[in-house]
Amino acid sequence: MKLATYNVEWFSNLFDNDGQLYDDDRWSGRRDVTRAAQTAALGHVFKAMDADGIMVIEGPDSHARRDGAAALEGFAARFGLRARRAIIGFVNHTQQEILFLYDPDMMSAEHAPSTLGAPQFDDTIDMDLDSDDLPDGVRWSKPPLELLVTSQDKAFRVIGVHAKSKAPHGARTKDEVMRISIANRRKQLAQCIWLRRRIEAHLAAGDAMIVMGDFNDGPGLDEFEKLFGRSGVEIVLGEGHGEQLYDPHAEMALSRRLGALPATARFKLPPHGRYLSALLDYIMVSQSVRDMGADWTILHPFDHPACFADKPLMEALLTASDHFPVVMTFDA
Repeated sequence: MKLATYNVEWFSNLFDNDGQLYDDDRWSGRRDVTRAAQTAALGHVFKAMDADGIMVIEGPDSHARRDGAAALEGFAARFGLRARRAIIGFVNHTQQEILFLYDPDMMSAEHAPSTLGAPQFDDTIDMDLDSDDLPDGVRWSKPPLELLVTSQDKAFRVIGVHAKSKAPHGARTKDEVMRISIANRRKQLAQCIWLRRRIEAHLAAGDAMIVMGDFNDGPGLDEFEKLFGRSGVEIVLGEGHGEQLYDPHAEMALSRRLGALPATARFKLPPHGRYLSALLDYIMVSQSVRDMGADWTILHPFDHPACFADKPLMEALLTASDHFPVVMTFDA
């Protein structure tokens, strides 16, 4: 079986309210990329992945007048993808949905929200975020997508995640920027604790676990880790408490503070337009899944030899999104 997680920058901008692809020469959400160019590039990348299931992060918007799952299925039909059925969980209000696109001939998938170990992800959890001995209500802006995935006679609990610390909107001074940034990072870490409680409950029940998506965080990523002593990724992996989840790229980052590290995203930074690479996207698995011969790769246009050698694919990866797919194969 082949699974992937892929954050598609402004995927929603490629569709009209009827879920049809614009596929024209107007600008997409990506800088200097038309909607037609991004659509064609994404079709190329999804075809190259040829995955049985893809966790799409920042997927097409869904609300009263838009159906993100139908839009994604239309995209799959346009490019003849095997993964052609889409499922969405709790709709959010950010124009960045979490959806699972999968091959119904290879697996079945159902939205399976849980309250094991912690409240349902569209609810609120109380945690003391600022050490004042008073509870603070924490919510997900993008509630994780909880799935029960079945392939042949094997069942997996799969959770799609987009954890994000909001920008310090409204801040007018450096002190305000720092204060709001710290408060937002506390909230993000609280969300990761909430997620870890759910994971521990499933692991205790003997479930095979796969947690995949964009954490916007990782070991050594920014100065806030020094302040809080840990990253959200470390919390979700387990921090040495109970059964750990495993991701080889996270392991590399945790064991190596200097030297080359894997990257899943590439951003252009102002004011000079230089690029920053970062490890933000993960597929974390329980030991039971790792024992199925799990093998990971990042479809990076420069770091993956096959992607670099395939110039059309390399160009498509650079045009399609500022993130690159993480792919895992295993025997299921």
